[in-house]
Amino acid sequence: MLMKPDQRAIEALVLMAMREDAPWGDLTSQALLPADLEISARLMAREEGILCGDDLFTTAMSMNAAVTVEFLKHDSNSFSAGDALARLTGPAQAILRAERVALNFMQRLCGIATLTAKYVAETVGTKARIVDTRKTTPGLRLLERYAVRCGGGYNHRFSLSDGVLAKDNHLAALKKKGDGELTSGLRQAFKLLPHTTHIEVEVDRLEQIEPVLAAGVDTIMLDNFSIDELRAGVKQVAGRALVEASGGISLDRVREIAATGVDLISVGALTHSVRSIDLGLDF
Repeated sequence: MLMKPDQRAIEALVLMAMREDAPWGDLTSQALLPADLEISARLMAREEGILCGDDLFTTAMSMNAAVTVEFLKHDSNSFSAGDALARLTGPAQAILRAERVALNFMQRLCGIATLTAKYVAETVGTKARIVDTRKTTPGLRLLERYAVRCGGGYNHRFSLSDGVLAKDNHLAALKKKGDGELTSGLRQAFKLLPHTTHIEVEVDRLEQIEPVLAAGVDTIMLDNFSIDELRAGVKQVAGRALVEASGGISLDRVREIAATGVDLISVGALTHSVRSIDLGLDF
């Protein structure tokens, strides 16, 4: 079962977007349409994809009036071009006021879920999991991370406060601090952490693997490694930590990367380079 975003967070994000899009109301609909005009509409798919955002769409539509929304497909369901995804009934002014906000959110979330599903499909038959990154739209991480889950992917740490991920700049700063060799410097730093903290360290060459493993990490990230280097890295780690492949992971490389034996493949493109799915509201 999918863990959905908190409804209060959804309402706050929708309210912010509605205030941005119609700060003093919808002048066009208020001028052209009587307040008591009721209409029926359908949310239609113009192309195939994976659904994400049914609660958010419903929240946007019902924020300013009693609009009834019945989804025919639900989050994580696949759909085809021409499918009706939902039926709506309610005041025309309210539906038109919410239309663009509801569609903007849902088209982007469906795009993320759809792209994630394509990456996940390339890992079938391997143990690799597709995970997201912190390269999300500011303020929308909760939603975009949920969309990744709808597409069959998994979430990395949610924020800087959720776990340790020491990357190249951290290691460079640690060296500049003068903490001696890598292993002892990391060990000393990790003593400050609660025992429940997950620790991950990024390496960019094979020679760094042993010193990092000796510090007692849970996950080691192999950043921008070639396929041969990934295979060698997995063999060298030999189950002593989880192995994550990262850096420029494109869809056409995922199958080959997954076959190297890595446990995780982190993909920033799931959220930072996604194309929205074409959806429309038909009266």
